[in-house]
Amino acid sequence: MSFYTSLSGLKAAQSDLAVTSNNIANVGTVGFKKSSSQFGDIISASPLQSSAIAGQGTRLKGIDQQFTQGGFQSSERSLDLALSGQGFFVTKTGLTNGSITYTRNGSFSVDANRYVVDNSGAYVQVLPTDASGTVTATGIASARNLQLPLTSGLSRATSSIDLSLNLPNTADIPSTRSVYDPTTNPYSFDRFDLNSFNQQAATTVYDIQGNAMPATIYYTRLTTPTNATPTSTWEARLFVGDSQVSADGNAATVPPTPLILTFDANGNLTGQGYNDASTSPATYTPITTPGPISYAQVQPAGAAAALGLTVDYGANTRQTSSPFTVKTFNQDGYAAGQLDNVTVDSTGLVTASFSNGTSQALGKIMIANFTNPEGLRQLGDAKWAATGASGDPQVGAAGSNGFGSVASGSLEQANVDITEELVALIQAQRNFQANAKAIDTANQMTQTVVNLRN
Repeated sequence: MSFYTSLSGLKAAQSDLAVTSNNIANVGTVGFKKSSSQFGDIISASPLQSSAIAGQGTRLKGIDQQFTQGGFQSSERSLDLALSGQGFFVTKTGLTNGSITYTRNGSFSVDANRYVVDNSGAYVQVLPTDASGTVTATGIASARNLQLPLTSGLSRATSSIDLSLNLPNTADIPSTRSVYDPTTNPYSFDRFDLNSFNQQAATTVYDIQGNAMPATIYYTRLTTPTNATPTSTWEARLFVGDSQVSADGNAATVPPTPLILTFDANGNLTGQGYNDASTSPATYTPITTPGPISYAQVQPAGAAAALGLTVDYGANTRQTSSPFTVKTFNQDGYAAGQLDNVTVDSTGLVTASFSNGTSQALGKIMIANFTNPEGLRQLGDAKWAATGASGDPQVGAAGSNGFGSVASGSLEQANVDITEELVALIQAQRNFQANAKAIDTANQMTQTVVNLRN
């Protein structure tokens, strides 16, 4: 019987050696969790049996996984993620009907179809969110594959232009005209004739499909101050592409009506308006100043739809002795942008940033937790599958309800203490040698008995 008792000890030491060796071999595996061998003694027991009996050896009761926190190693990639605290990343082996797996290895990358995958090609799962990043659905059934867009998919037509500028009070009236009188002495404006205007300023505007078009405003001095009339007036003609936009809000006005800016003796902008050509003689129609001015809709060549523009000169537009200066010239439209950057915050919110300055929430990294993580079945590659012993997964967003937080630009290292494992390795070796010596001793005793018979 002692042969079999010692043999069970040999097998136990061998199992212990295998577990320890596996821990040491995976000391560099990202997200690896070490294991430990658990043994129990074997006793032949019956109701009437005496307590003074010898054991019959040992057996392997199980190999327990140790889900303690591993150290973090910094990286330069935003898609390298580490979990600080409890939980697992959720991945799916197929786009639609694949099996769900769980991992602490957050070394993710992007495949040819722009899906975020782990190092074995399984798809990273996220919870859907609205535009503000708030989770809109929970539960394992709401999981979806994380895919990065190439473009923002969004464009915005320009509707507002905000600008402020300085017009020089020393500017002359262009040589192509004399005293301004829109009724008796009109003049023919030609934007290609530098003698028909004083200054110009340009920006880019966008239609509903994100097509870019130039927007140019030409400024022409109309009057200079006199003792009787200390004010100055300027004419502003807005062109989008090759089409002039009428300041009276009427697209049917021919020719389009320019905006007239009025400055007082101190150079402050005091009036905005236009000359109503429908009256005879033409009358000046004032517009509240400072404030936005709604122009007529215009659809330049190549535009997908008509643009309705509101221009606001603001209180900083002045006429001074300084040269012509455009202080600000901003518009609120943009084209669809190209993907520029991807960030993941501590709650797992994945945000894509685009070249046009917009951003888009792509979802929150799904985190799963288990009542008994030690009951998970190991699959290799630092992955696990749920079992009856582990219980059903509870899923949610990082940083809430007991789930760990996400650290972007970091990877969790194996929780293996190499010094501790080397000591365990020596201990397993000694146990193996001792059981082998016990077998040798039993063999010698048996041989002695055999010799007595002879």
